[in-house]
Amino acid sequence: MFSAIARIFRTPDLRRKIGFTLGVIVLYRLGSFVPAPFVDFENVQTCLQQNQGASGLYELVNLFSGGALLQLSIFALGIMPYITASIITQLLRVVIPHFETLHKEGQSGQAKLTQYTRYLTIFLGVLQSTTLITVARSGQLFGASGTAECTQLLTDDSWYSLLLIVITMTAGTGLIMWLGELITERGVGNGMSLLIFTSIAATFPAALWGIQEARGFNTFLMVIAVGIVIMAAVVFVEQSQRRVPVQYAKRMVGRRTYGGHNTYIPIKVNMAGVVPVIFASSLLFLPSLLVQFNQPAAGEESAAWVTWVSNNLVSGDSPLYMLVFFLLIIGFTYFYVAITFNPEEVADNMKRYGGFIPGIRAGRPTAEYLDYVLTRVTLPGSLYLGIIALIPLVALATVSANQNFPFGGASILIIVGVGLETVKQIDSQLQQRHYEGLLR
Repeated sequence: MFSAIARIFRTPDLRRKIGFTLGVIVLYRLGSFVPAPFVDFENVQTCLQQNQGASGLYELVNLFSGGALLQLSIFALGIMPYITASIITQLLRVVIPHFETLHKEGQSGQAKLTQYTRYLTIFLGVLQSTTLITVARSGQLFGASGTAECTQLLTDDSWYSLLLIVITMTAGTGLIMWLGELITERGVGNGMSLLIFTSIAATFPAALWGIQEARGFNTFLMVIAVGIVIMAAVVFVEQSQRRVPVQYAKRMVGRRTYGGHNTYIPIKVNMAGVVPVIFASSLLFLPSLLVQFNQPAAGEESAAWVTWVSNNLVSGDSPLYMLVFFLLIIGFTYFYVAITFNPEEVADNMKRYGGFIPGIRAGRPTAEYLDYVLTRVTLPGSLYLGIIALIPLVALATVSANQNFPFGGASILIIVGVGLETVKQIDSQLQQRHYEGLLR
């Protein structure tokens, strides 16, 4: 292992790429601590020291921004607008035929889809920054704290000041998007994924130290041990796949013979990734939003339905909340896999190039067989996603952790997934230069 790491730094090209990637990551983390204009930095830090955090969807955004959201920095929105824009663009392929046509056009079509994603990212950046400033201005960003500092986060709330804050945060989102594309082009790994990885990893020390302060050193060590087991299980499942064998018949094109080889279609157990968790978290933010807009006036009692929703569908430690969250993840997993993997398209491509699954006829029977396999492989994948996503909610009730508990939910899925892909890319580049990679 140490000799392989030494070979990385002895290779000038790879050393330069890793250095460039680390430099961009440092720049990204520095921007997460630079406050936006007209933000009262002292009041924001006071609220953060009171261990109060955003709830619902804002907590997920704060996780993906590495804590920059609650600091109202120039990178407050993080990479979340780009993630949302990418998911929307992918979903629009089902609704808008033009997007599906662009997807099939190859590199030129993908370039246009990327451009649409960039435009949508800027639009979502304006929308999300406006919402964030509105919530911060109303004093609800850190919850109903009642302290004067948490209700006075802005030094000036005139229209031109708010407009400048929105422009600054939107520009920060555009800069993050550009930095991610620079890493993809000149560095190592996927730039956007690495920036998300960096943001989530930055929250690990504070989350773990908070557990140590709340429950003691023995609980802290127990959480570390459980976390290692969870990471090993996630690595095992993320690498698991069902390989559907495919054979290609020999065919003559001129004087050359093509085909005649065997391959397979890899169907991953967790084909949906972390997207179902994001969908379910976003949908469960709606009940808290309804409660927030239906608060009673001073001296009045809350309506019965508002009280029921507050007790069962807002707090993460509610059994009903956990059950709904778990079922939503299973449903969204099947929904997203059905959109991203089209058995009929795969079967048509195999038939066009002379491929077939042994024992299965080409064409429609192949599509039905792939759909049969996909449905059954997705079931354990959806259950796995639901269990992993519930870990932070269980930790919230057992070890006094917040919902950004590092060893579970979206955080552990992204950390493991991005880490594996980055290590594989470094390994492939080492094999190209030294015939021996990082992995054995």
